[in-house]
Amino acid sequence: MPRYFNSEELLKVDEAGKVSEELVNNYFKMSSGKWLKNRYDIRTARDLEPHEHVDGPVAQVVKYEARKKDVPLGSSSFSLYRVCLQDRAILSITRSRNILLQPFLLYILSHELIHVVRFSKFKQRYEKRNESDVTLDEEHRVHCLTHDILKNVSIAGLEQVFDFYKDWLYLPESETNDFFLDERS
Repeated sequence: MPRYFNSEELLKVDEAGKVSEELVNNYFKMSSGKWLKNRYDIRTARDLEPHEHVDGPVAQVVKYEARKKDVPLGSSSFSLYRVCLQDRAILSITRSRNILLQPFLLYILSHELIHVVRFSKFKQRYEKRNESDVTLDEEHRVHCLTHDILKNVSIAGLEQVFDFYKDWLYLPESETNDFFLDERS
């Protein structure tokens, strides 16, 4: 099985990235200036650092502290979130489950950008992502948000993607009231 996306698949990654950014931006009602403050980068497996490759997940978000060039003071530092796509895992799932690549990428990138927004708005602390109970609750929340954002998008194959992630689409009853409204504030 190929380890990296080919040129045609990379075009689909690029398109899914643009669409998911617009959808997530609109959902959270963020101005373009505010969105740019949520600095992020999307990379595919070919361009990942060794520690950014993971087995199992289709993607992950890695947080870096960055600083403007030629500015030695810490006050100029900012968080940079890297969305690390795991090409091999994505291609394996699309082929074995007969899921179209474009809607799967749209779901994955929307999901990861929701994480970026939540980290940057302090809805979830990046530093707690390794604690399994926090991670599972957070993943359920983000899958619910992803579904809410994408449920009215008309793209062939999206229903198969929703079916693939159906076990992640629940919130404890105590959290369902006003959940989606609270997320947008």
